[in-house]
Amino acid sequence: MSTPTDAADPGTAAERRNRPGEPARAANIRDVARRAGVSHQTVSRVLNDHPSLRAETRDRVLAAMAELSFRPNRAARALVTSRSTTIGVLVGKGFEYGPAASLQAIDSAAREAGYAVDIAHLDDLDGGSIRSALDRLLAHGVDGLVILAPQTQTLGEIERLSITLPFVTVHSAQAQDDHRLSVDQSGGAALATRHLLELGHRRVAHVAGPDGWFETEARVRGYRGEMEAWGRSPEVLRSGDWTAESGYRAGQSIAADRGITAVFSSNDQMALGLLHAFREGGRRVPEDVSVVGFDDVPEAAHYCPPLTTVRQDFPELGRRCVARLLALIGSEGAEAAGEAGAAPDVVPELVVRASTAAPAD
Repeated sequence: MSTPTDAADPGTAAERRNRPGEPARAANIRDVARRAGVSHQTVSRVLNDHPSLRAETRDRVLAAMAELSFRPNRAARALVTSRSTTIGVLVGKGFEYGPAASLQAIDSAAREAGYAVDIAHLDDLDGGSIRSALDRLLAHGVDGLVILAPQTQTLGEIERLSITLPFVTVHSAQAQDDHRLSVDQSGGAALATRHLLELGHRRVAHVAGPDGWFETEARVRGYRGEMEAWGRSPEVLRSGDWTAESGYRAGQSIAADRGITAVFSSNDQMALGLLHAFREGGRRVPEDVSVVGFDDVPEAAHYCPPLTTVRQDFPELGRRCVARLLALIGSEGAEAAGEAGAAPDVVPELVVRASTAAPAD
C-alpha cells in the first residue's frame, strides 16, 4: 500500500512513463526544472539562449532535458515569444539539381539555427498557384520566407503580391539586392569559358538552359562576356531544358560541326547528353572536343570521361540565406536589410577533370 508521501510525489515524467497502466506523457518544462533543481523560468531562459545564464546552470538544465528526452513545444513557445521558430520555403515548379541542393542546404542551416522548415511547392507558375502556396505558409505562422523560385515569371508574380513578412530570394535577378542571395552564376560561366579559351580553343559553343530562368540568363551573360573579352564570337544554342536528353539533341548538331572544339554546358545533366552524342558521332572527348558542365552533381566525377565542371557551394549559400533571413526576422523589417546592404554572391569553383584538354591542332 502506498503511503501519503508516495501519493503526493508525482515523480518525473520519465518515471511516470515507466509505471504500468498509466498513459505516457511527454516531459514538460516543470519536469525539467524539477530534475535540474531550478525554476521553470530558468529552463525557459535556457530554451531562449538567454546570455545571463551561468554555464554550470545551462549545462545542468541541458543534461536534465537529455535525461527526460525533453522536446520543446513550438506552439507553446510561439505563444510566449510571438514567434514560431519556423521559416517557410516557397519552391518553384520543377525540381532540378540546383534548386534541390539549395533547399537541402537551407533546411540544414535552419535546423542548425534551431528553426523548423515548412515547404510549399508550386503546382504552376500562375498568380493563383503562387498565392495559394503563400497562403498555406502564412497560415502556419512562419516567421519569414525563403523564395526559391528561379523562374523569372514566378518572382514577377510574387513581387506583385507585396509580401510584408521578412523574406529573402535565392537565385534571382529581379529581387531587391538586399533580399537576394545567390551563387555567382555569371562569374561561374566566365570561369568555365575562360578555362576552354586558355587551353587554346577558338570556337567554344554554349548549350544554354531554358528561357525564363535566372541561371540561364546569368550563365549566357558570363559566357558572352568572356568570349567577347577574348575577341571570339559567341555561339549560343538555346535548345536545352536542363535534361540529358536535351543535351543529347544539342550534341548531335554540334558533333556535325567539326570546327567546334569545345562546349560549355549550362548544367551537368545536359553535359551528360553531350558526351553521349559525341560518342555516337565519333567525336572523342577530350581529344576532339572538350566539355565543361555546371553544378558538380555527385555523379559528375564518374561520367565517362569524368566531367570538368563549375562547383556551386550550396552549403555556404544555405548558411548565408538563413543568416540573412534571421537577421531580418530579428530586426523586424526591410530597414534591416537596407542597412545590411546587398549580400555578396557565393564564389563558385572550377573543378578540372578529364573532359577538357588543348585542341588537337
